[in-house]
Amino acid sequence: MNKQLRKSSDRKIAGVAGGVAEYLDIDPTIIRIIWLCAALFAGTGAIAYLICWILMPE
Repeated sequence: MNKQLRKSSDRKIAGVAGGVAEYLDIDPTIIRIIWLCAALFAGTGAIAYLICWILMPE
């Protein structure tokens, strides 16, 4: 099975968290919580999200 990391149609903002969740076969809510915690506590989550938003294919 050849999985590719792509933006998801399960979107709240840009489909990044949904795409990562589909790639890892886990619930998108878990990924969204991880992104939020990374953005709030480490400050790198928002930057990583923006980079993924730009680089991930549709």
